Amino acid sequence: MSEAINIGSVDDIDEGEAKVIPAAEAGTEDDIAVFHAEDGNFYALNDECTHETASLADGWIEGTEVECPVHSAKFCLKSGEAMCMPATIAARTHKVEVVDGDVLLYPNVPVAEQA
Repeated sequence: MSEAINIGSVDDIDEGEAKVIPAAEAGTEDDIAVFHAEDGNFYALNDECTHETASLADGWIEGTEVECPVHSAKFCLKSGEAMCMPATIAARTHKVEVVDGDVLLYPNVPVAEQA
C-alpha cells in the first residue's frame, strides 16, 4: 500500500466540492480530485474525464456522482464507473480515509465500491 497523503481537514472541502491534488504532490501520472459527496463521504478519482480532457473537479456533484463540465458524462464517485455517454471508460479510483478529522489520500490504491 502506498503511503497516505494528509490533504487537510474534513472542513477544508465543503460538501458538494472537490480539491485537486497535483500529480507531483500525489506521486502519480495524473492529478487526483478528492470529492466531498452529498452522502458526507470523501472519494477520489483521477481528475481527468476519460472521454475528453476536462477537470472532473470542475464538474457538478449530485449524490455520489460527478458530471463532467464539458459533455455531461457522469462518473460514480464510489467505483469510478462511467454512468452515461459519451464516457465509456471508468475513471481511476484512489483510496480515501478520514482519520481524526483529517482526509487521507492513498494515491494508486484503488478502492472496491463502498457500501
